[in-house]
Amino acid sequence: MIEALLRRLLAPAPEKLTVPDAQLALAALLVRIARTDGLYAVEEVERIDRVLSATYGLDAFEAAKLRAGAETFEAEAPDTVRFTRALKEATEPEERAGLMQALWSVALADGSRDAEEDQLLRMVASLLGITDVQSAGARQRAERSL
Repeated sequence: MIEALLRRLLAPAPEKLTVPDAQLALAALLVRIARTDGLYAVEEVERIDRVLSATYGLDAFEAAKLRAGAETFEAEAPDTVRFTRALKEATEPEERAGLMQALWSVALADGSRDAEEDQLLRMVASLLGITDVQSAGARQRAERSL
C-alpha cells in the first residue's frame, strides 16, 4: 500500500487519492509536523492518534495502526509539497480548516512552539489553500482544545 501510494505521488500528474490513501497522507503529514522539531514526543503521538480517531471514526487500535503505517510512509515519502497537494485534491475546501486545526494541535501537543514547525505549517497552509488568517484561527482553536 505504501509503495503504491508513493508511486502515485511521484507520478508526473498524480491521480486523486483514494480514501485510505488520503487517510495515510494526512496521518503522515501529522507525523511529519510532529517530527519537525527533532523531538517525537509521546504527547504528539497521543494527539495524532486522537486526531485520527476523531477524523475517521477509528477506535484506538485502528488509529494507532494507521499512525504506525504513517510513520513508515513519512520516512519514505517525497517532499511535503507533493503529499500536501495530494491531500488538498482529496479533500473539500471546507474540510481543510479542520485539517489545519489538527496539524496545529499536533504541533502544539508537546507544549512548545518551534520556529521550524511554524515555518512548515505556514507552507502547508499555503499548499492547502488556507490563508494566514484561517491558519491563525485554526491555531487558536487548537490551543483552546489542548
